[in-house]
Parts: sequence; C-alpha cells; structure tokens
Amino acid sequence: MFQDLSGWVGYLVFLTISTAIFALFSLGLNLQWGFTGLINFGHVAFMTVGAYTTVLLSLQGVPLIVAAFVGGAVAALLGLLIGLSTLRLRTDYLAIVTIGVSELIRLVVNNQDLPTGSGFTPGAFGVQSYPLPLSNLEPNLIVRLGMIGLLTLITGVSYWQLGRWISKGRGVRGVDAPADSRKVGRGFKEKSSVSRFLSRLIIGVAAALLILVLYAAGVMALYDYANHEKAGLMLLSVLVLALVLWRLEVLVRSPWGRVLKAIREDEEVPRALGKNVFWYKLQSLMLGGAIAGIAGALYAWQLTTIYPDNFQPQITFDAWIIVIVGGAGNNFGTILGAVIFFAYDAVTRFLLPAIVPLDEARLGAFRIMVIGLILMLLMIWRPQGILGKKQELTLGK
Repeated sequence: MFQDLSGWVGYLVFLTISTAIFALFSLGLNLQWGFTGLINFGHVAFMTVGAYTTVLLSLQGVPLIVAAFVGGAVAALLGLLIGLSTLRLRTDYLAIVTIGVSELIRLVVNNQDLPTGSGFTPGAFGVQSYPLPLSNLEPNLIVRLGMIGLLTLITGVSYWQLGRWISKGRGVRGVDAPADSRKVGRGFKEKSSVSRFLSRLIIGVAAALLILVLYAAGVMALYDYANHEKAGLMLLSVLVLALVLWRLEVLVRSPWGRVLKAIREDEEVPRALGKNVFWYKLQSLMLGGAIAGIAGALYAWQLTTIYPDNFQPQITFDAWIIVIVGGAGNNFGTILGAVIFFAYDAVTRFLLPAIVPLDEARLGAFRIMVIGLILMLLMIWRPQGILGKKQELTLGK
C-alpha cells in the first residue's frame, strides 16, 4: 500500500513539474500573442535554444543558475534576430519565419557535433549526464520543513487569488451582454451575474481540490526527499512559475502592458499617439522568448537527457492549445489551460484504454483527435477561452 502511495506521489510530482514548465512556456506565448497579437508558430525554437544552452554550459562547469539565465538571454537574442527581420512586415510573415526557424534549429542540432565537456558528441545521440539542480542535496529536517513552508506559501497565495477571482464574479456584469446596458433589463443583468458567479464557483472549487491534491503530494515528496529525487525540481519549477507570473501581472497592468494591448487591437492607434510600435513588439517577442528559454532549461532538467526530437513542432501547438483553452490575454487563464491540458492527458492515459478497444498508437491519435473536437466546441461555446474577455478581444463587437 505504501509503495503504491509512493508511486502515486511520484506521478503527481511529475505532473506538477510538467504543468509548471508548460504553463511557464505558454506564458511566453501568451505575452507575444495574447497581449501583443504576434502570431508565433515556432515558439519551441526559444525552448530549444534555452535547453541546449543551459545543459552545454553546465557541462563546461558553469553554475546551473548562471547557465539557465544565459539560456534565457540567448533565447531573447534569437527573438531579437527574428524580430528585426519580420516585425516591420505583416504578422503572417512572423508566423512563417518562426515555424521555419524552429525546424532549422532542431535540424542543425540534430546534425552537428555538440561540445559536451570531455569532447564532442553528435547531436542525434542526445546530451546525457549533465548536472541537475538539487540532485545531490541531502536536506535535514529543518531544510525540508523550510521547503514545505515555501510550497505552503505559494499554495496559500494561489488560494487567495482563487478566492478573489470567485468573489469578483458577484459584481461582474455579463460580458456577453449587449454593449448598451440601457437596453437590457435589470433581470437580465442579475441573471447573467448569478450565472457568472456560479460558473466561477464551480471552476474554483474544482481548482481548489486539484491544488489540494497536488499540494499534499508535494508535501509528502519533500518530506520524504531521499525517495523522491524530483521533489527539488518540482519546488524550483513552481517557484519560478510563481515569480514569472507575478512579474508578468505587474508588467501587463502597467502602461507598457496597455501599449501592448493597444498594438494587439489596432497598432495604428498607439502609433498615432507617438509610440514606437516596432520597439514594443520587439520587446514582447524577446521577453516571451526569454521566458520560453527558462522553461527550456527546466524541461531539460526534467528529461535528464535531451534529443532534438524532444523539441518537435507539436510542443508549440500544445502551448497554443493551453493559451486558447485558458483564454488569450489572461495569465491566470494560461495557468488554468496548462492544468486542464495535463489533467486531460493523465485522465485519458489511464481511462481511455478501458473504454476504447484500440492499440497504443491509435489511442494516441484518438486522444489528439478528441483535443481537436474539444477545441472546436470551445470555439463555438466560448471563443475567448475559459477566462478570456470577449469584449477585450473583439473591442465589444
């Protein structure tokens, strides 16, 4: 029984790390597309650059934290190079160039010898045996309690934000209501407000229960640190995600963030007000790329061995699914989208084989097909995503 419990704790820790990494990765895309309107179909390129830069530098003896920051900086530099050549053109040029660059980087890594410390290794063979964060840590009881306290603090802040979001639903007018509020009756507004509050309450309760389960698994893994080698990476991933989310929320609510939203809606308006639209778009592309680069470092540490095929274009489209489901232009929506994406992955991985009599390869294709069906239904029912604002994305039209 205890072995089974330990196995489930390990799996939940793995899910927490995966969710945190892809939430972080998708936050970069949300900044570029959700807030600025930049269509990036090659977002995985930034993750690839960040991952390989981090592991190759760490194999040369560079401290891990420095290597990860350099990985993020190199990814931002890639955003600078792409942006300088495309951001003065129409947005579809950026989409085409980014998907081409992502495949170009993957193929170059696959066909080149990489410096792996003692010599050079063909990229197709992958990079192994690179240093991992907190892997050699043997924390005593006080350190473990401190780590649990840090996780508890992040969980408490999550519950606080969740409670605020639910309580705000009481006073929010239905966003799908007609723009001219004088034409709608008081009954319609009250009904819409109650409906919105109930939907937020249901989503909030489900999220609270899920957070509680993951928190309990995290506490058990941190306390039994010696038997859960990924517990340290889990705490690090969640901590990095929380810090990036906090700073992004500050940024997008600042005048800088409002200029990005104005560019997304109609870039002629901020240009008429004297804003350098090209420079703002370039900053957004670089910052989103740097975030994806940091996510790449965490992704490489989670995999412990990286191959070029770990960075297929599918990774980019997973991020698009996360952003669209959660709601474009909403950072908390992106977090929710990542949670739903990996919850769907975990549930269908265990339940679907018992329901649908297909072999493993066909089951994989079937799961992707169901994701497509869910996205189509979501586009009909709620095109702005679960937490997105329709008025904000369509200028109230």
